[in-house]
Amino acid sequence: MTFLSRISGLLRDLIYAQVFGASAAMDAFVAVFRIPNFLRRLSAEGSFSMAFVPVLAQYKAAGDLQAVKVLVDRVAGVLIGALLVVTAAAIAASPWLISVVAPGFVPGSEQWQLAVDMLRITFPYALFISLAAMVGGILNSYGRFAIPALSPILLNVAMIIAALWGAPLARHWGYEPVFALAWGVFAAGVLQLAFQLPSLARLGLLPRPRWDLAHAGVRRIGRLMVPTLFGASVAQFNLLFNTFAASLLVGGSMTWLYYSDRLLEFPLGMFGVAIGTVILPHLSARFAAGDVDGYSRGLDWGLRLCLLIGIPAGIGLVLCAEALLFTLFQYGNFSATDARMSAWSLVAQALAVPAFLLVKVLAPAFFSRQDTRTPVKAGLVSVAINALATLGLIAGLLWLTPAGQAALAQAGGSLTGALKLLPGAHALLALAIAIAGWSNALQLAWYLRRAGVFSGQPGWGRFALQVGLASLAMVVVLLLLRGLWPDFAAWLWWQRGLRLLAMVVAGATAYALVLLLCGYNLRQLRAR
Repeated sequence: MTFLSRISGLLRDLIYAQVFGASAAMDAFVAVFRIPNFLRRLSAEGSFSMAFVPVLAQYKAAGDLQAVKVLVDRVAGVLIGALLVVTAAAIAASPWLISVVAPGFVPGSEQWQLAVDMLRITFPYALFISLAAMVGGILNSYGRFAIPALSPILLNVAMIIAALWGAPLARHWGYEPVFALAWGVFAAGVLQLAFQLPSLARLGLLPRPRWDLAHAGVRRIGRLMVPTLFGASVAQFNLLFNTFAASLLVGGSMTWLYYSDRLLEFPLGMFGVAIGTVILPHLSARFAAGDVDGYSRGLDWGLRLCLLIGIPAGIGLVLCAEALLFTLFQYGNFSATDARMSAWSLVAQALAVPAFLLVKVLAPAFFSRQDTRTPVKAGLVSVAINALATLGLIAGLLWLTPAGQAALAQAGGSLTGALKLLPGAHALLALAIAIAGWSNALQLAWYLRRAGVFSGQPGWGRFALQVGLASLAMVVVLLLLRGLWPDFAAWLWWQRGLRLLAMVVAGATAYALVLLLCGYNLRQLRAR
């Protein structure tokens, strides 16, 4: 189901590239959507789910359905009340939010006003999708994974309709075409919530919202959420920081980062989110039942699976970056320069794909035990490293390279003016995120080992050797094909597609074949 969601998301981005290209208006939409999408990540894959699911698991383990219903009613009531206040405040403060998130948008300019107007339309998405996350958390806890995993398809469908039919209508009525995407986001939030409610009703857990801050379960979730607001969503804080920085760069930088991030999200969303979604209720149930051995085995399985997938995924994205961007996006309004610029940032950020996947398992390992403080410690350090790495890399570009020094001279010493003259600086922002991602994963692994709650299963040395040799084989095959086909810009779409398919199949085959020859047993993919 997650695979179908990611395929529809890829189709959505193909259409974005052809219809809107890399423009100031598209930069405005990318910046705007980061704000409600940030709250979506906090709820759907972060803070709320990480706090809610373990508490729900405890109530469910007690076997009292009525107590579960009462908890769901109270949580729904408090969540709706809080989200209404936040949404109203965000709509009222839209000009201020845009100025904070994207300071490179000049207040009063056409781009700034477009961003403000779109934020007022898109922000209610955060309300609807957070409620959808609560419903999805309940369904996942009862082993119903398909419907929550399918619901993101509705976002992609709504956005495709907005791009293909809404944008021409907006242009006809005298509006900026990208404005249609804002209404697509709003409609998607409503659809994703409504889609899951029938399944919840069949469980007999359709909530009747009640405001009750005194309920013990609500208070417990609230206490757990405060630290997880940060700890579970480090990557999103880093993306917000990079949106802030990218607004100061050459026009199109946000869009270039967006497309590279979307390709990066394919393995992260397909495997990382799916594994994390399954493993959180599993670990929570094992912890609630006092099954230490089952908890450790489940965690071991998750970590190995993330490395088994993450290492070749990262290699593939690094070595096939230009092939991917040219084949998928370089049509219509998305130029060859746009494709190359997006490829630069994809290469930089893909270096941390294994780390990003590991965090999807390591963070739930703490949250399932209702330990929300440890990920916060790692998260604080990671965000600080991202900021320092960004500043250090940008400073090095400006003062230590001939291009940077020339830009400074041309801009009369103005730092922001010089950055506007340096296409490609956005790749340094992606590299900073990669550095921060590894920092976060390594810290979480160290804290987990120090806590003594995880006992690795036998065979890690052999597993590392198998994956290492298989990855080396994959690198050799992809480098040979890259030498054979150095320039994807020269071919038609079908020629690009066939060559990209050959690279993917050959690389994956080399990886899988060497893995099997080294004695890897496919039965190890099953959860233990």
